[in-house]
Amino acid sequence: MSDARDASDETERNSIAVNVATIAAGVLADDEARHAARAERDDVLFPDEMLPGVNSEPVTLREGFARGGAATFIVLTLLNSLDELEGAALSVLAPEIRDTFGVSKGALVFIASASSAFFVLGAVPMGWLADRIRRVPIVGVSSLLFGGFVFMSGVALNAFMLFWTRFFTGIAKANTIPVHGSLMADQYPIGVRARLSAMNNAIGHGFALAAPVLVAGIAEIAGGTEGWRWSWYLLGIPVAVVGIAAFTLREPPRGQYEKLDVLGEVIEDAEPVPISMEASFERLRRIRTIRSVLVAFCALGFGLFSVPSIQNFYMEEQLGMDGPLERGIVGSLIGVLALPALPFMGRYFDRLYRRDPAKALRSVGFIILPSALLAPLQFTVENKVAFVAFGIPQAVLTTTAFAMVGPVLQAVVPYRIRGMGTAYSTMWIFFVGGFLGGIMSGFFVDAWGERATIMLLSIPTSLVGGAMLVNGARFIRNDLSLVVQELREELDERDRREAIDAELPVMQLANVDFSYGHVQVLFDVNFEVRRGETLALLGTNGAGKSTILRVISGLAIPERGVVRLNGQTFTYVAPETRARLGIMQLPGGKGVFPSMSVRTNLEVSARLASKDRVEQRHRIDAVFEIFPELRERAAQAAGSMSGGQQQMLALARVLIHEPEILLIDELSLGLAPVVVERLLEVVDTLKQRGQTMIIVEQSLNVALAIADRAIFLEKGAIRFEGAASELANRDDLARAVFFGTEGG
Repeated sequence: MSDARDASDETERNSIAVNVATIAAGVLADDEARHAARAERDDVLFPDEMLPGVNSEPVTLREGFARGGAATFIVLTLLNSLDELEGAALSVLAPEIRDTFGVSKGALVFIASASSAFFVLGAVPMGWLADRIRRVPIVGVSSLLFGGFVFMSGVALNAFMLFWTRFFTGIAKANTIPVHGSLMADQYPIGVRARLSAMNNAIGHGFALAAPVLVAGIAEIAGGTEGWRWSWYLLGIPVAVVGIAAFTLREPPRGQYEKLDVLGEVIEDAEPVPISMEASFERLRRIRTIRSVLVAFCALGFGLFSVPSIQNFYMEEQLGMDGPLERGIVGSLIGVLALPALPFMGRYFDRLYRRDPAKALRSVGFIILPSALLAPLQFTVENKVAFVAFGIPQAVLTTTAFAMVGPVLQAVVPYRIRGMGTAYSTMWIFFVGGFLGGIMSGFFVDAWGERATIMLLSIPTSLVGGAMLVNGARFIRNDLSLVVQELREELDERDRREAIDAELPVMQLANVDFSYGHVQVLFDVNFEVRRGETLALLGTNGAGKSTILRVISGLAIPERGVVRLNGQTFTYVAPETRARLGIMQLPGGKGVFPSMSVRTNLEVSARLASKDRVEQRHRIDAVFEIFPELRERAAQAAGSMSGGQQQMLALARVLIHEPEILLIDELSLGLAPVVVERLLEVVDTLKQRGQTMIIVEQSLNVALAIADRAIFLEKGAIRFEGAASELANRDDLARAVFFGTEGG
């Protein structure tokens, strides 16, 4: 018997092993199929002819200025150029400032590098404003403040005060990146953006080249140990003058050239919904081209932002250039050949982008790679002529590469969040590359000197940056396709709103994908909810039902697709704004403050819903009419009530806000049948009043009892959509719901 029992146990173990292996193989096969499906969806969604700016007719600069006017380009370019002019003062005059304040080289290198990184503190709010209000006044006001803080930099009494004047200067001039970029993209056609960016950078670079001579000349003419102060005194004046001129610019329609290229017309939202900063960042984080570009230029920033200050110390100590004027002349010579190279790169990028946007971005990566060799070579020589000779090609390559960042970002970022897109990029490039790179450079230059610092930073960062751009170019077509899809959705919705006798859906999800990290849970979800309709979301556990509610309420931002309320795009709107505009969710589980009384729970919600005390009392009385059992327990602590009563209170707290659309997650979860029956009566009352509802429910019977229409989800995709009564006749789907419930 023992042998028989052993044989039986062995057979059972083998059977279990086979079953486990079968299940594992099935899971792996299913996972592989899902990845293959996602890879297929990640391929280009639209042909090149439909991508904005690709395979389009070439546009000359003359035509570009004829369409957008020259005033915007001239004013914004002058402001950018004066920024370059002013920014060079700290680098060129670093030895003199060091002697005045009695600080170390590392401290000045840190302040100089951190000055660039201060952009990040101003760029984010500037980008947020640029996506919400008119951009022209932002440019004017910020430029006036910028000029004032430039003047104050010359007044600094010590290094600490200089740090703070540079801090506020960086914040004030931060509009030159997100606001200027957004304005230029909307003002001028796609086909000339790279050339305009190149011209803007070339003129700015020309000012930057003249800056060392100019600021050093002013310091020499002023004379004395503190002659450097006059450079900042005098440079603040033209900034203020051009800032006043900025108020005369005209505001262009947002995204007009993408709309013209893709849709053939410019459609505008008369009342755009405010865009959430966190939602914008989440959407931007999912654009793979941006991720590649940012990693590349963050890496490059470690080596590049500190170079000007290190270069001046190297020229003073290793090449014997004691005077600021001589160092300024050499610095200008090094960058002089980048001026003709920039327009050439702009023409090349525009032409190549029209044919193949991936090749255009890849070319920028190949331009950067030689810097890994050129920068170290420049700092190994001890001859002035050789120092200039090695520095010229390095300056040409890095300057032209950085000039093309703007056109790439403008292409793949949705026009609604273009300001935040540039701010997001600035935050990473300048904070990680500039600020952290400045800290490391300051430490290295004090410990090991200029030459070792360049070796340690330039070689690996140039290799990583160039390789990331080359690799990231493969994503750009897909990201452009997502831009096209969002534009087409806008056009479809506009046409739908204008159609005769067409009733807008209260809620609409179109082409929504969503992932938690690398795990995608929603696949191309499309559905609408009509006014007064009750929609049930059904499916097994993990099908994505609750995630859909999170996407609607703004707690989760889709990586692709559009969310609309009454025809208005809400994809980038903050959860609190959605709540104010009528999207309210009853979460699964606990939804009350247990230590507070029932009435206090309701009063908290009423105060959030209205500031008027009479209106608050009216709303509380209204929910007491729906839930008379709560009126009887108004003084009772919420936590001492039964689970069903707490669920009623949670629902009452939501109803106090009089929602446009009510989202309910697991209404019957863990409740006794008698309680569920009472809640169904409440839901039926709400239906009779015309309340629009989306209800996630595990119980098929509950869903069929309350829903007008049902959607069945399986593995993040919609498998059935139709009348709830039709779902009851689909045995395969009904079994899936029940089995999913049983399986937990």
